[in-house]
Amino acid sequence: MDSATTGTAGLQHVATFCGQCNCGCPELYLDPAASDERRVVITDDFGQRIQMSLGQLADLVADARNGVLDEVLASAT
Repeated sequence: MDSATTGTAGLQHVATFCGQCNCGCPELYLDPAASDERRVVITDDFGQRIQMSLGQLADLVADARNGVLDEVLASAT
């Protein structure tokens, strides 16, 4: 998919989560034109997106570093 298809034109690409295929893997972007509360954009392979603040992303990263997501994954299997 290209940026016109996924609605990511004008966004600064940060990371692709997977990237081993051409199926539209989840991606992380920064939107320099967005308000502070909506600066971070995460897209998925279904064409959906969420937006959050840099502070919310920092909280998510901190939780991941502290193992919170490991616990979620372990309990889901």
